[in-house]
Amino acid sequence: MPKTRIVNPFKPSAGHLPPVLIGRDIILDDFQEGLDNGSGAPGRLMRITGARGTGKTVMLAEFRRMAEQQGWQTISETASAGMTQRLLEKLQPKKGNLSFSFEPSISIMSMGGSLGGVHYEKSRMPLTLRDAMSERLDALEKHDAGLLVTIDEAQAADRDDMVAIATTVQHLTSEDRNIAFVFAGLPSMTSKWLNDDVMTFLRRAQPERLGDVPLVEVSQAFTDTFAGTGMVLEGTPLDLATQATAGYPFMIQLVGYHIWRVAKRHHPQDISITVTVEDAEAGVRDALSRLGDTVHGPELDGLSPIDKTYLLAMAQDDGPSSTSTIAERMGKDARYASMYRMRLIEAQVIEERGYGKVDFAIPYLREYLREHAAYIRMTSGIAD
Repeated sequence: MPKTRIVNPFKPSAGHLPPVLIGRDIILDDFQEGLDNGSGAPGRLMRITGARGTGKTVMLAEFRRMAEQQGWQTISETASAGMTQRLLEKLQPKKGNLSFSFEPSISIMSMGGSLGGVHYEKSRMPLTLRDAMSERLDALEKHDAGLLVTIDEAQAADRDDMVAIATTVQHLTSEDRNIAFVFAGLPSMTSKWLNDDVMTFLRRAQPERLGDVPLVEVSQAFTDTFAGTGMVLEGTPLDLATQATAGYPFMIQLVGYHIWRVAKRHHPQDISITVTVEDAEAGVRDALSRLGDTVHGPELDGLSPIDKTYLLAMAQDDGPSSTSTIAERMGKDARYASMYRMRLIEAQVIEERGYGKVDFAIPYLREYLREHAAYIRMTSGIAD
């Protein structure tokens, strides 16, 4: 009989479900209550924000799993050009030769703006996204099932797509249809869409901000997950692993993955493995290297040269930075620097730490900036 192969239980890649969704119980309970309590329940219209690596995509995947367990159908999309068209294609009947296409120029009664619509290829008769979803719901509701739509990276959506979805949500909710929508994105999603007059439905969506996980929960999750694969992680190695994560969800996966991998390689023949201090230290080093490549680098790529100048000025301090000192280092007045402070706070790259002070919100970003300062300046055109 072949020997069962034990695989690494940690999944440090975008969207993969971790072995334990720690620190998210309240959000998961709210969504489950939304499914249970019917149309109009707060958990059926939700917007999730958080910096990169806080687990937004993972939460959407878990919501879909929960809905499917109750017999619901789910549709997932990542916001980019043509999103409404892709939604319509997923709603298209599997039988017949009808084809839908998106028409963003159809006007909405007296609301202003535009509404995404579709037409039948043969007759060119208009069919809105609302109609397409209504047809799908007609079939689902006969079996007491519903439809969940999740939209990831919503800050990157085209306005026409969001208008089409907004109008659909408003009408289907008012009709008490068995539907749920969850939008996830970077914090900029909030400022971009909540101030748009046509997007009032998003203001009513239940807001959920994903932050750090309490270290006591991280420690217990590490203990349980390692034990589930026949490894013992306790004492100093457990403390090293826990503290290294800083409660940052993606770092929890990275640290767990690399410590598990190192321990397995160091003790390939052992049936029961006890993780050593050396295993933990080596795993943390590997995790930190990967964090820079997968989180810090991409985060900085999305910022302006002046945003990066602000962060480089912050990185000179070992702890929270004075906003007036940052402005001096930038060679700017406090009012000018404050514009970029607010931008970076809104993006959850930095956070306020008392009056007149800020600190990094993303773990180890200070160290990454120090290590790569010369390269960041050169590639961004920032003067020394």
